[in-house]
Amino acid sequence: MRTYSDSLPSILWETPSLTSRAEHLERAGDHLWRVIDAHGTIRGHLRVVADPLGIRYRAERLNLSSGGFLLVGEFWDADDAVAALRY
Repeated sequence: MRTYSDSLPSILWETPSLTSRAEHLERAGDHLWRVIDAHGTIRGHLRVVADPLGIRYRAERLNLSSGGFLLVGEFWDADDAVAALRY
């Protein structure tokens, strides 16, 4: 099964800008950033996902037992995706 994220070109995307200073982003891949809080704790990951209506931001957490990512939510705004990882 093909997803919209499979159709993203292999380019290095710019790091999304965040309005909150509570977290910052650290690149983890072409379409992936670690979300790190002010204490240096990794809260989760932010992934750029292509959508027919534009770019979406996927908030994900790493599941250590499976080695994969669990979807927290998908948002139109990077700040909203990062906020979802605060809890």
